[in-house]
Amino acid sequence: MNNIIEISHLNKSFGEVKAVQDLSFKVKEGELFAFLGVNGAGKSTTINIMCGQLAKDSGEVRIDGFDLSKDPDSIKRSLGVVFQNSVLDKDLSVRDNLQSRAALYGISGEGFRDRLAELSEMLEFDNLLKRPLGKLSGGQRRRIDIARALLHRPKILILDEPTTGLDPQTRSTLWKVVGDLRKKEGMTVFLTTHYMEEAADADYVVILDSGKISAEGTPLTLKNTYTGDFVTIYGAEEAQVTKLGMPYEKIRDAYKVSVPDTAAATQLILKYPEIFSDYEIVKGKMDDVFLTVTGKKLTGGTEK
Repeated sequence: MNNIIEISHLNKSFGEVKAVQDLSFKVKEGELFAFLGVNGAGKSTTINIMCGQLAKDSGEVRIDGFDLSKDPDSIKRSLGVVFQNSVLDKDLSVRDNLQSRAALYGISGEGFRDRLAELSEMLEFDNLLKRPLGKLSGGQRRRIDIARALLHRPKILILDEPTTGLDPQTRSTLWKVVGDLRKKEGMTVFLTTHYMEEAADADYVVILDSGKISAEGTPLTLKNTYTGDFVTIYGAEEAQVTKLGMPYEKIRDAYKVSVPDTAAATQLILKYPEIFSDYEIVKGKMDDVFLTVTGKKLTGGTEK
């Protein structure tokens, strides 16, 4: 697959604060790319530079084959962006909001009506078109924000913490739409999130800390590198679990034993079959990876 985003040696400072430091990464066409970091790590700064809303200090940004320094307008046409906070007018109706945004891309008349019908069916907001945006719930507004980002059929959809504060049904709808767009149109999705189960579904993950990359790779590679496996043993006595010689903790009616990897778990099972009459093996989660890499827990909120 071709690289649709290429960031090379990107730097941005705000006075004494180095928000982004020598940042380099690539995103392949059609993939779900997760860009993770705690508040202040530099995620939104990087996105704002990519979108042309913030000037970089140095480095190169190429998106969809265009150089940001030479052709920012072409890049903007390639991008659809869902920001953490809505950029739509609360006093206008949903239809008027989307119509005014579509006009910025030269979409009007029958072209707009067709695209609006397509998006309202896809995101299930046909019954909201006449209502003022400010009267909608948070989940409803987020659907309209996504429709606004998709009006011009962008090649790349940037989702900046898109599901924060949403109910499970709206989150499910959002991810179904994203999945369908990737499958049918080959859309590339650039995601920031503090929900690690969303990052676990990504094709590639970059973890940012203090403006620098702390770790990157596929979710499986990161989990194998930065976490071990856990074996939950049921129906065993603590004296038996202690005999395994591995760190463990008591959880409800079981013991959770930490092992370096699946191979180590297999060796223990073969050596002490009498202990493992009822058990399950679980790989470390992306939360464990993030905590190991950064020493911090990932939580929601806004950042610079």
